[in-house]
Amino acid sequence: MTNPAGLELADWRRRVSELYAAVRGESSPERGHALWRVGRDELFRAHPQSPLPPGDPLRTSGLPYWPYDPRLRFSLPVLPAPEPARLALADGDGTVSLDLIGRVELPPPIGASVDAWWLRQYSGGLFLPLRDGTAGGTSYGGGRYLLDTAKGADLGGTASTLVIDLNFLYHPSCRYSSSWQCPLAPAGNTITAQVCAGERL
Repeated sequence: MTNPAGLELADWRRRVSELYAAVRGESSPERGHALWRVGRDELFRAHPQSPLPPGDPLRTSGLPYWPYDPRLRFSLPVLPAPEPARLALADGDGTVSLDLIGRVELPPPIGASVDAWWLRQYSGGLFLPLRDGTAGGTSYGGGRYLLDTAKGADLGGTASTLVIDLNFLYHPSCRYSSSWQCPLAPAGNTITAQVCAGERL
């Protein structure tokens, strides 16, 4: 017997991965960002796994974002973690286990250091959440995600660097529906600087 919800979720993840691949292939970051916004709006509007409830006005208006800011795109080295660390984050259904793989130093105008994690679940994946000074005001109080490569949210890089473009910060699905369970940004991914970029309330 097939599992329609499981197949729908697999299709959602496939389409997210394809969207990020298309973004990485664009000729400029701004064009990639515009493509990303259009693709996310389409998924949230029409896909059966959309976290938006039926009739939610965001299905029509699209998700709100700050304007693209080219100052907030960087190619950064992943610096070694000072010591090994493992973290278990509650996600509503249980816990998500993470290994600390390093830190990323965000240059001015942000000027902050954040942890980079490796997800221990299923096939693994790089995970970089961020809770900045806009959280609880103009962005979701639990923070936003920047990279979640297990689900295809990957902006590129090399074996030692990451493309960090804060314009691609997005709200986890639990911001829209309690039926979705999401690990939130831990202390090492919480900063005081306001990142007025990416998805907003």
